[in-house]
Amino acid sequence: MPEIFVQADTLDAENARYAQTPLQQPVFLNSVPKSGSHLLRNILRMFVPVSQHYAADFIQWGNLAQHRHAFDPAKPSLSWGHLFFADASVVETAHARRIVLYRDPYDWVIARARFMLSDQFSGNVEFLGNGEIEVDELLTMMIFGLPGKLPSLNDIYELNAAAWLGARCHAVKLEELTQAVKTIDSADAEAFFAGLLKACGIAMPGDWQDRVRIGADPAQSGTARENLTGIAKELPKELGPRHRALVDYNAPGLRAVLGYV
Repeated sequence: MPEIFVQADTLDAENARYAQTPLQQPVFLNSVPKSGSHLLRNILRMFVPVSQHYAADFIQWGNLAQHRHAFDPAKPSLSWGHLFFADASVVETAHARRIVLYRDPYDWVIARARFMLSDQFSGNVEFLGNGEIEVDELLTMMIFGLPGKLPSLNDIYELNAAAWLGARCHAVKLEELTQAVKTIDSADAEAFFAGLLKACGIAMPGDWQDRVRIGADPAQSGTARENLTGIAKELPKELGPRHRALVDYNAPGLRAVLGYV
């Protein structure tokens, strides 16, 4: 399994500064990897008592059996992970409020490449950062995957995002989340966070803006783009036409299902 190296945050201590109302129902934050998982998690941690944070691990298909008690309705918790849509995952999370977070696949390709080139990631693909692989080739690998090493874009999005849209869930686009954070004083941001908190079963407190600001602080996330180190290759700011066409070839119709077309 790949390893992720991040520094501990101080959000538990920050959380203690605010009055917290216990969850009455489990909440599971599911997401496509590299789609703002830590941002969403850190924001919502500021609205839930620390005693109800299920911080044992990111819950995934491979460790679901060990962490199924995270969804126990008798002991409501806020948990998070990257969980495939399947019979067992639907059954185990049946009593939880499900949030599904994803980002535009076009942007995800670059974010995935950036993270895999960073010091914060360790897996079986360290060779991606050597001088023999061009940036265009690297981006193509992010789309199509590598046999036995990396799943394709379609494989990841199919069961981590698209299939969940055919189930009971509250979908969140990273682009909408980051815009709401940037415009925290606007009416649109208030409506966004009111909807998100309602989907989590959390009453919106009067100090919600302060809590969001603290949770969204990049300094609290070791995987935030600003905190990634060791990236030797210069990646494009946005995906070019050729690689956009390759995304559409690898995952036809995906962006439309996700609401980007």
